[in-house]
Amino acid sequence: MGKGRYLLKRFIYIVFVFFIISILMFFIYKLMPGDPVTMMLGEARNNMQPDAYQELYERTKESLGLNGTLIEQYFRWMGNMLTGNFGYSTQYKQQVVNVIGTPMMNTVMLNLLSMLLTFIIAVPLGIATAVRKNGVFDKTVQVVTIIGYSLPSFIIALLAIFAFAVKIPIFPISGVRSAGFSGNTFQMMLDTLWHMALPVIVMSISGIGSITRYVRAAMIDVLRMDYIKTARAKGLREKVVIYVHAFRNALIPVVTIATAWVVSLFGGSIVIESVFLWPGLGKMLIDGLMQRDFSIVLTMQMFYVVLSLAGNVIMDIAYTLVDPRVRLEN
Repeated sequence: MGKGRYLLKRFIYIVFVFFIISILMFFIYKLMPGDPVTMMLGEARNNMQPDAYQELYERTKESLGLNGTLIEQYFRWMGNMLTGNFGYSTQYKQQVVNVIGTPMMNTVMLNLLSMLLTFIIAVPLGIATAVRKNGVFDKTVQVVTIIGYSLPSFIIALLAIFAFAVKIPIFPISGVRSAGFSGNTFQMMLDTLWHMALPVIVMSISGIGSITRYVRAAMIDVLRMDYIKTARAKGLREKVVIYVHAFRNALIPVVTIATAWVVSLFGGSIVIESVFLWPGLGKMLIDGLMQRDFSIVLTMQMFYVVLSLAGNVIMDIAYTLVDPRVRLEN
């Protein structure tokens, strides 16, 4: 009953915040200079009579839902969005829902692989450095991780391109698949992974640096606890002490940081997708901003808003999984 009440409260909170942010985002973009109708019609103004062009302009404006006051436009836009109609893209000349599927899949695929690589490396590395605190291995990893999360991602991307695509041409620097590629499904998957290698590595470097340091700090604090000393005094194997008793109790601060990092990762992939010309949501968002394609831009922004709000709820639920003492209703 307590969990159900908590989840209901969180759902109401998410809905409230969602609408507040949607209002802010909608009016901010509407205040930006530029007329999407004019940009969509392009050179038609030079090839038509003024009256005919004005009539076409008004029809286009109405079809895009841009007629009426800003308040009317907002409620029309929100009503359409809640029913799955994300509007008409002035850039792609078709419904947003028809053009968003493939870029979203590309972005999700890129981010999921980056998260998987990050946690596979960062968690064991953080535990190993905590166990070997102040040793040569620990100090070396600390230096490397500081460099990793201190450098901006676009700098790391440019260095990676120079090293592994120019000097040592191992990986391609753009695209999802090789031009003119033909092969079976498995070969296509390998070719896609080959193209994803550099973006995934670059996106993982910063995450590995930060997650490793948080895991290390949390593990060091837990390893100082009295119950760890007691477990060792009972003669338990060191691996049991570290991975069964210590690590689970060190997970709570790690869950907080990891959830925040996962949410920010999707936003941060915008830069990487632009550098590597990866056809994902990030590149679509940048192109939409440049072309004043507000239907695309607002849809992308609200996707990131929902992702952030859902991340907070997932983080709370994760707390209860790693520590039974934490109760959702509290």
